Amino acid sequence: MTLFNCQKQLLRRKLLTQRQALSVNNWQSSSDRICDRLANCVEFINARTILAYQSNRQEPTLDRLFTHTTKQWGLPRCIGKDLYWHRWQPLQPLVNGHYGILEPDPQLPQLPVENIDLLLVPAVAIDRCGYRLGYGGGYYDRLRTDPHWRKIPTIGIVFDFAYVDSLPIDAWDLPLDAVCTEGQLTWFS
Repeated sequence: MTLFNCQKQLLRRKLLTQRQALSVNNWQSSSDRICDRLANCVEFINARTILAYQSNRQEPTLDRLFTHTTKQWGLPRCIGKDLYWHRWQPLQPLVNGHYGILEPDPQLPQLPVENIDLLLVPAVAIDRCGYRLGYGGGYYDRLRTDPHWRKIPTIGIVFDFAYVDSLPIDAWDLPLDAVCTEGQLTWFS
């Protein structure tokens, strides 16, 4: 293992420990503030179809956003090394998927990239240039190498403490378009 990868793993472990140490009340209220900030964002207001995620490992929960019933929601399924996006509406059951993450039923229709208006991305950390530290699987980086996916506004979601000055980045890392925390929504370009 290189020193570079070791730095990423140590940072990932530190931030995940910090995130999992949040009290339930703090986690929920911070998540609610993130959702309120997103709900007032022009890109969210104008979006018809939004790709999101189900909170795992005490990621900010987007449950409050899912009450916007005028939106069409999509959630990912991990298949091999790729993400497949399925149409999903709140109250539809979820199944336990890869890595123990709740996923939509595989029978639900897939969403074509042409129909997507906004992508909300979970992260362990995001830096001031828009680079994301994930869990190391590369799912979102692979997704966003496709030029069609690069056209979709992409907002990374983290708590304030995980919005850091800089992250170690690999040659294949692509910056996000924005970051949303409980304290701010910042666009990088």
